[in-house]
Amino acid sequence: MLSTVVWGTGNVGRAAIRAVEAHPALELSAVLVHSPGKVGLDAGDLGGLGHRLGLAATGDVGAVLAARPRAVVYAASGDVRPEEALADVVRAIRAGAVVVTPSLYALYDQRSAPPELREPVLAAIADGGGSLFVSGVDPGWGNDVLPLLVSGLGTVVDAVRCQEIFDYSTYDQPDSVRNLVGMGRPMDYEPPMIAPTVPTMVWGGQVRLMARALGAGLDGIRETVERRPLDAAVTTAAMGVFEAGTQGAVRFEVQGIVDGEPRIVIEHVTRIHPSCAPDWPAPPGGAGAHRVIIEGRPRIEVTVEAVDEGGNRSAGGNATAAGRLVGAIDWLADAEPGLYDALDVPLRPATGRLGRKRS
Repeated sequence: MLSTVVWGTGNVGRAAIRAVEAHPALELSAVLVHSPGKVGLDAGDLGGLGHRLGLAATGDVGAVLAARPRAVVYAASGDVRPEEALADVVRAIRAGAVVVTPSLYALYDQRSAPPELREPVLAAIADGGGSLFVSGVDPGWGNDVLPLLVSGLGTVVDAVRCQEIFDYSTYDQPDSVRNLVGMGRPMDYEPPMIAPTVPTMVWGGQVRLMARALGAGLDGIRETVERRPLDAAVTTAAMGVFEAGTQGAVRFEVQGIVDGEPRIVIEHVTRIHPSCAPDWPAPPGGAGAHRVIIEGRPRIEVTVEAVDEGGNRSAGGNATAAGRLVGAIDWLADAEPGLYDALDVPLRPATGRLGRKRS
Protein backbone atom coordinates (compact mmCIF):
# COMPACT_ATOMS: atom_id res chain seq x y z
CA MET A 1 0.00 0.00 0.00
CA LEU A 2 1.14 3.54 -0.72
CA SER A 3 1.94 5.62 2.35
CA THR A 4 -0.15 8.79 1.96
CA VAL A 5 -0.21 12.05 3.91
CA VAL A 6 -3.12 14.48 4.00
CA TRP A 7 -1.80 18.01 4.57
CA GLY A 8 -4.59 20.34 5.69
CA THR A 9 -7.98 19.45 7.19
CA GLY A 10 -10.37 22.10 5.86
CA ASN A 11 -13.24 21.35 3.50
CA VAL A 12 -11.04 19.51 0.96
CA GLY A 13 -8.68 17.94 3.48
CA ARG A 14 -11.58 16.50 5.45
CA ALA A 15 -12.87 14.81 2.29
CA ALA A 16 -9.34 13.70 1.37
CA ILE A 17 -8.96 11.83 4.66
CA ARG A 18 -12.11 9.87 3.87
CA ALA A 19 -11.00 9.23 0.29
CA VAL A 20 -7.55 7.96 1.30
CA GLU A 21 -9.01 5.75 4.02
CA ALA A 22 -11.44 4.19 1.51
CA HIS A 23 -8.88 3.60 -1.26
CA PRO A 24 -7.60 0.00 -1.30
CA ALA A 25 -4.16 0.96 -2.64
CA LEU A 26 -3.47 3.73 -0.10
CA GLU A 27 -2.59 3.85 3.58
CA LEU A 28 -3.13 7.04 5.57
CA SER A 29 0.22 7.50 7.30
CA ALA A 30 -0.03 11.07 8.64
CA VAL A 31 -2.30 14.10 8.83
CA LEU A 32 -0.62 17.51 8.93
CA VAL A 33 -2.43 20.45 10.52
CA HIS A 34 -1.58 24.12 10.96
CA SER A 35 -3.79 24.99 13.92
CA PRO A 36 -2.28 24.09 17.31
CA GLY A 37 -5.79 23.22 18.46
CA LYS A 38 -5.93 20.32 15.98
CA VAL A 39 -2.58 18.77 16.92
CA GLY A 40 -3.20 15.45 18.62
CA LEU A 41 -6.76 15.04 17.35
CA ASP A 42 -7.59 11.72 15.76
CA ALA A 43 -7.60 11.63 11.95
CA GLY A 44 -10.95 9.87 11.92
CA ASP A 45 -12.54 12.68 13.90
CA LEU A 46 -10.94 15.34 11.68
CA GLY A 47 -12.17 13.56 8.55
CA GLY A 48 -15.72 13.13 9.83
CA LEU A 49 -15.50 9.36 9.53
CA GLY A 50 -17.62 8.69 12.59
CA HIS A 51 -14.94 6.51 14.14
CA ARG A 52 -11.35 6.91 15.27
CA LEU A 53 -8.36 5.72 13.23
CA GLY A 54 -5.78 5.76 15.99
CA LEU A 55 -3.68 8.28 14.04
CA ALA A 56 -3.02 11.61 15.74
CA ALA A 57 -2.67 14.79 13.66
CA THR A 58 0.68 16.55 13.82
CA GLY A 59 2.12 19.93 12.93
CA ASP A 60 5.67 18.59 12.41
CA VAL A 61 6.13 18.86 8.65
CA GLY A 62 9.82 17.99 8.80
CA ALA A 63 9.26 14.72 10.64
CA VAL A 64 6.43 13.67 8.35
CA LEU A 65 8.40 14.31 5.15
CA ALA A 66 11.54 12.75 6.63
CA ALA A 67 9.60 9.49 6.78
CA ARG A 68 9.50 9.61 2.96
CA PRO A 69 5.76 9.14 2.31
CA ARG A 70 4.94 7.94 -1.17
CA ALA A 71 2.21 10.54 -1.63
CA VAL A 72 0.94 13.83 -0.22
CA VAL A 73 -2.54 15.25 -0.69
CA TYR A 74 -1.86 18.96 -0.22
CA ALA A 75 -5.22 20.42 0.82
CA ALA A 76 -4.04 23.60 2.55
CA SER A 77 -5.31 26.83 1.02
CA GLY A 78 -3.43 28.53 -1.78
CA ASP A 79 -5.93 31.35 -2.35
CA VAL A 80 -4.45 33.87 0.09
CA ARG A 81 -1.02 32.26 0.55
CA PRO A 82 0.15 31.18 -2.91
CA GLU A 83 3.87 31.55 -2.20
CA GLU A 84 3.65 29.50 0.97
CA ALA A 85 1.58 26.83 -0.78
CA LEU A 86 4.12 26.58 -3.60
CA ALA A 87 6.95 26.28 -1.08
CA ASP A 88 5.12 23.50 0.78
CA VAL A 89 4.39 21.57 -2.41
CA VAL A 90 7.98 21.92 -3.66
CA ARG A 91 9.24 20.67 -0.29
CA ALA A 92 7.07 17.56 -0.50
CA ILE A 93 8.11 16.85 -4.12
CA ARG A 94 11.75 17.22 -3.19
CA ALA A 95 11.18 14.60 -0.47
CA GLY A 96 10.22 12.19 -3.28
CA ALA A 97 6.45 12.29 -2.87
CA VAL A 98 3.74 12.19 -5.48
CA VAL A 99 1.79 15.38 -4.67
CA VAL A 100 -1.81 16.04 -5.68
CA THR A 101 -3.40 19.39 -4.89
CA PRO A 102 -6.07 21.90 -5.90
CA SER A 103 -4.09 24.79 -4.40
CA LEU A 104 -1.88 25.91 -7.33
CA TYR A 105 -4.49 26.90 -9.92
CA ALA A 106 -1.92 28.37 -12.32
CA LEU A 107 -0.78 24.78 -12.89
CA TYR A 108 -4.18 23.48 -14.04
CA ASP A 109 -2.68 23.80 -17.52
CA GLN A 110 0.94 23.34 -16.57
CA ARG A 111 2.21 24.04 -20.08
CA SER A 112 0.97 27.64 -19.93
CA ALA A 113 1.94 28.25 -16.28
CA PRO A 114 4.33 31.13 -15.57
CA PRO A 115 8.01 30.18 -15.27
CA GLU A 116 8.16 31.32 -11.65
CA LEU A 117 5.78 28.46 -10.82
CA ARG A 118 6.94 25.78 -13.24
CA GLU A 119 10.65 26.11 -12.68
CA PRO A 120 10.74 25.47 -8.90
CA VAL A 121 8.45 22.47 -9.38
CA LEU A 122 10.54 21.02 -12.21
CA ALA A 123 13.72 21.56 -10.19
CA ALA A 124 12.19 19.73 -7.21
CA ILE A 125 11.12 16.86 -9.46
CA ALA A 126 14.66 16.57 -10.83
CA ASP A 127 16.17 16.68 -7.33
CA GLY A 128 13.77 14.46 -5.43
CA GLY A 129 12.03 12.28 -7.97
CA GLY A 130 8.51 13.26 -6.96
CA SER A 131 5.57 14.28 -9.14
CA LEU A 132 2.79 16.86 -9.16
CA PHE A 133 -0.81 16.81 -10.41
CA VAL A 134 -3.02 19.86 -9.89
CA SER A 135 -6.80 19.69 -10.35
CA GLY A 136 -9.40 22.23 -9.33
CA VAL A 137 -11.67 22.24 -6.32
CA ASP A 138 -14.59 23.76 -8.20
CA PRO A 139 -14.30 20.79 -9.13
CA GLY A 140 -11.55 20.31 -11.67
CA TRP A 141 -13.17 17.37 -13.43
CA GLY A 142 -16.17 19.59 -14.20
CA ASN A 143 -13.96 21.96 -16.17
CA ASP A 144 -11.79 19.45 -18.00
CA VAL A 145 -12.35 15.69 -18.23
CA LEU A 146 -16.18 15.75 -18.07
CA PRO A 147 -16.78 18.40 -20.77
CA LEU A 148 -14.11 16.87 -22.98
CA LEU A 149 -15.63 13.40 -22.61
CA VAL A 150 -19.13 14.69 -23.36
CA SER A 151 -17.90 16.72 -26.35
CA GLY A 152 -16.85 13.47 -27.97
CA LEU A 153 -20.49 12.36 -28.14
CA GLY A 154 -21.44 15.15 -30.52
CA THR A 155 -21.35 15.34 -34.30
CA VAL A 156 -20.76 19.11 -34.35
CA VAL A 157 -19.55 21.14 -31.37
CA ASP A 158 -20.26 24.88 -31.49
CA ALA A 159 -19.43 25.75 -27.87
CA VAL A 160 -18.61 24.18 -24.52
CA ARG A 161 -19.99 25.70 -21.31
CA CYS A 162 -19.08 24.53 -17.79
CA GLN A 163 -21.21 25.88 -14.95
CA GLU A 164 -20.87 25.83 -11.19
CA ILE A 165 -24.20 26.93 -9.67
CA PHE A 166 -24.30 27.19 -5.89
CA ASP A 167 -26.15 28.56 -2.91
CA TYR A 168 -23.40 29.32 -0.39
CA SER A 169 -25.69 29.61 2.63
CA THR A 170 -24.51 26.23 3.94
CA TYR A 171 -20.85 26.81 3.09
CA ASP A 172 -19.00 27.13 6.39
CA GLN A 173 -16.17 29.41 5.23
CA PRO A 174 -17.18 32.93 6.23
CA ASP A 175 -13.83 34.53 5.38
CA SER A 176 -13.90 33.22 1.81
CA VAL A 177 -17.62 33.81 1.28
CA ARG A 178 -17.69 37.32 2.72
CA ASN A 179 -14.27 38.70 1.87
CA LEU A 180 -13.05 36.72 -1.15
CA VAL A 181 -16.42 36.31 -2.91
CA GLY A 182 -18.00 39.47 -1.43
CA MET A 183 -21.29 38.09 -0.12
CA GLY A 184 -22.76 40.44 2.48
CA ARG A 185 -20.34 43.21 1.58
CA PRO A 186 -21.44 46.63 0.19
CA MET A 187 -21.97 46.75 -3.56
CA ASP A 188 -19.08 49.21 -3.92
CA TYR A 189 -16.72 46.62 -2.42
CA GLU A 190 -14.59 44.85 -5.04
CA PRO A 191 -14.35 41.15 -4.17
CA PRO A 192 -10.81 39.87 -4.83
CA MET A 193 -12.11 36.77 -6.58
CA ILE A 194 -13.73 38.78 -9.37
CA ALA A 195 -11.30 41.70 -9.60
CA PRO A 196 -10.15 42.26 -13.20
CA THR A 197 -7.78 39.51 -14.45
CA VAL A 198 -8.28 37.33 -11.33
CA PRO A 199 -10.91 34.98 -12.85
CA THR A 200 -8.61 34.42 -15.81
CA MET A 201 -5.67 33.85 -13.48
CA VAL A 202 -7.65 31.18 -11.63
CA TRP A 203 -9.72 29.51 -14.38
CA GLY A 204 -7.89 30.51 -17.55
CA GLY A 205 -5.67 27.43 -17.34
CA GLN A 206 -8.71 25.18 -17.58
CA VAL A 207 -9.97 27.10 -20.61
CA ARG A 208 -6.56 26.73 -22.26
CA LEU A 209 -6.45 23.02 -21.34
CA MET A 210 -9.82 22.38 -23.02
CA ALA A 211 -8.80 24.39 -26.06
CA ARG A 212 -5.63 22.31 -26.39
CA ALA A 213 -7.61 19.06 -26.14
CA LEU A 214 -10.17 20.27 -28.70
CA GLY A 215 -7.50 21.49 -31.10
CA ALA A 216 -8.89 25.04 -30.99
CA GLY A 217 -6.68 28.08 -31.34
CA LEU A 218 -7.64 30.75 -28.80
CA ASP A 219 -7.78 34.39 -29.86
CA GLY A 220 -7.68 35.25 -26.18
CA ILE A 221 -9.60 35.00 -22.90
CA ARG A 222 -12.32 37.44 -21.87
CA GLU A 223 -14.09 38.00 -18.53
CA THR A 224 -17.62 39.12 -17.72
CA VAL A 225 -18.95 39.85 -14.21
CA GLU A 226 -22.43 40.68 -12.88
CA ARG A 227 -23.47 41.25 -9.24
CA ARG A 228 -26.86 41.56 -7.54
CA PRO A 229 -27.83 42.93 -4.08
CA LEU A 230 -30.10 41.22 -1.59
CA ASP A 231 -33.63 42.62 -1.50
CA ALA A 232 -34.01 41.56 2.13
CA ALA A 233 -31.73 40.39 4.92
CA VAL A 234 -31.16 36.62 5.12
CA THR A 235 -29.84 34.53 7.99
CA THR A 236 -27.67 31.48 7.41
CA ALA A 237 -27.04 28.71 9.93
CA ALA A 238 -23.29 28.64 9.32
CA MET A 239 -22.36 32.29 8.73
CA GLY A 240 -25.02 34.48 10.32
CA VAL A 241 -26.84 37.47 8.84
CA PHE A 242 -26.37 38.96 5.37
CA GLU A 243 -27.99 42.40 5.23
CA ALA A 244 -30.36 43.80 2.61
CA GLY A 245 -28.60 45.90 -0.03
CA THR A 246 -25.35 43.98 0.27
CA GLN A 247 -24.10 41.58 -2.39
CA GLY A 248 -26.29 38.50 -2.53
CA ALA A 249 -25.29 36.95 -5.84
CA VAL A 250 -22.45 37.06 -8.33
CA ARG A 251 -22.16 35.63 -11.83
CA PHE A 252 -19.01 35.61 -13.91
CA GLU A 253 -17.68 33.97 -17.02
CA VAL A 254 -14.17 33.17 -18.22
CA GLN A 255 -14.58 32.94 -21.98
CA GLY A 256 -12.17 31.33 -24.40
CA ILE A 257 -12.54 33.28 -27.65
CA VAL A 258 -12.24 31.27 -30.87
CA ASP A 259 -12.72 33.05 -34.23
CA GLY A 260 -14.12 36.05 -32.38
CA GLU A 261 -16.78 34.13 -30.44
CA PRO A 262 -16.89 32.73 -26.88
CA ARG A 263 -16.61 29.01 -27.58
CA ILE A 264 -15.16 27.61 -24.33
CA VAL A 265 -16.77 29.12 -21.24
CA ILE A 266 -16.38 28.50 -17.51
CA GLU A 267 -19.25 30.15 -15.67
CA HIS A 268 -19.92 30.52 -11.93
CA VAL A 269 -23.34 31.47 -10.57
CA THR A 270 -23.16 31.91 -6.82
CA ARG A 271 -25.85 33.04 -4.37
CA ILE A 272 -26.17 33.41 -0.63
CA HIS A 273 -29.93 32.78 -0.91
CA PRO A 274 -32.21 31.42 -3.68
CA SER A 275 -34.29 34.63 -3.65
CA CYS A 276 -31.41 36.65 -5.08
CA ALA A 277 -31.12 36.81 -8.90
CA PRO A 278 -33.93 34.27 -9.47
CA ASP A 279 -33.64 34.80 -13.24
CA TRP A 280 -30.11 33.38 -13.30
CA PRO A 281 -29.49 29.64 -13.79
CA ALA A 282 -30.46 27.60 -10.75
CA PRO A 283 -29.50 24.09 -9.67
CA PRO A 284 -32.29 21.50 -9.94
CA GLY A 285 -32.05 20.58 -6.25
CA GLY A 286 -31.91 24.16 -5.07
CA ALA A 287 -28.55 24.00 -3.30
CA GLY A 288 -25.85 23.31 -5.86
CA ALA A 289 -24.82 21.52 -9.02
CA HIS A 290 -22.24 21.38 -11.76
CA ARG A 291 -23.43 21.44 -15.34
CA VAL A 292 -21.81 20.90 -18.74
CA ILE A 293 -23.58 22.15 -21.86
CA ILE A 294 -22.36 21.22 -25.32
CA GLU A 295 -23.97 23.50 -27.88
CA GLY A 296 -24.00 21.82 -31.25
CA ARG A 297 -25.58 18.85 -32.91
CA PRO A 298 -26.93 17.28 -30.84
CA ARG A 299 -27.16 19.73 -27.94
CA ILE A 300 -26.03 17.86 -24.82
CA GLU A 301 -26.58 18.91 -21.22
CA VAL A 302 -25.25 17.00 -18.21
CA THR A 303 -25.94 18.07 -14.63
CA VAL A 304 -24.08 16.53 -11.70
CA GLU A 305 -25.28 16.85 -8.12
CA ALA A 306 -22.95 15.52 -5.43
CA VAL A 307 -23.96 15.40 -1.78
CA ASP A 308 -21.94 14.50 1.31
CA GLU A 309 -21.82 15.17 5.03
CA GLY A 310 -25.53 14.86 5.66
CA GLY A 311 -26.81 16.14 2.32
CA ASN A 312 -24.49 19.15 1.89
CA ARG A 313 -23.85 19.84 -1.80
CA SER A 314 -20.85 22.10 -1.16
CA ALA A 315 -19.31 19.22 0.77
CA GLY A 316 -20.24 16.93 -2.12
CA GLY A 317 -18.34 19.14 -4.56
CA ASN A 318 -15.31 19.12 -2.29
CA ALA A 319 -15.56 15.35 -1.94
CA THR A 320 -15.58 14.76 -5.70
CA ALA A 321 -12.64 17.14 -6.15
CA ALA A 322 -10.74 15.24 -3.47
CA GLY A 323 -11.79 11.95 -5.02
CA ARG A 324 -10.33 12.95 -8.39
CA LEU A 325 -7.02 13.86 -6.76
CA VAL A 326 -6.77 10.90 -4.40
CA GLY A 327 -7.87 8.51 -7.15
CA ALA A 328 -4.90 9.62 -9.27
CA ILE A 329 -2.24 8.76 -6.68
CA ASP A 330 -1.63 5.11 -7.57
CA TRP A 331 -1.48 5.96 -11.31
CA LEU A 332 1.04 8.72 -10.60
CA ALA A 333 3.08 6.43 -8.36
CA ASP A 334 3.49 4.02 -11.30
CA ALA A 335 4.29 6.81 -13.79
CA GLU A 336 7.63 8.51 -14.31
CA PRO A 337 8.38 11.51 -12.07
CA GLY A 338 6.95 14.62 -13.69
CA LEU A 339 4.55 17.53 -13.80
CA TYR A 340 1.13 16.32 -14.97
CA ASP A 341 -2.23 17.85 -15.89
CA ALA A 342 -5.77 16.55 -16.41
CA LEU A 343 -5.07 15.50 -20.01
CA ASP A 344 -2.29 13.23 -18.77
CA VAL A 345 -3.97 11.65 -15.76
CA PRO A 346 -6.89 9.34 -16.60
CA LEU A 347 -10.15 9.36 -14.66
CA ARG A 348 -10.56 5.67 -13.83
CA PRO A 349 -13.22 3.41 -12.33
CA ALA A 350 -13.36 3.05 -8.54
CA THR A 351 -11.64 -0.34 -8.77
CA GLY A 352 -11.81 -2.30 -5.52
CA ARG A 353 -14.26 0.09 -3.90
CA LEU A 354 -17.61 -1.25 -5.07
CA GLY A 355 -19.61 -2.38 -2.05
CA ARG A 356 -16.91 -1.46 0.45
CA LYS A 357 -18.27 -0.55 3.86
CA ARG A 358 -18.77 3.18 4.21
CA SER A 359 -16.48 4.96 6.66
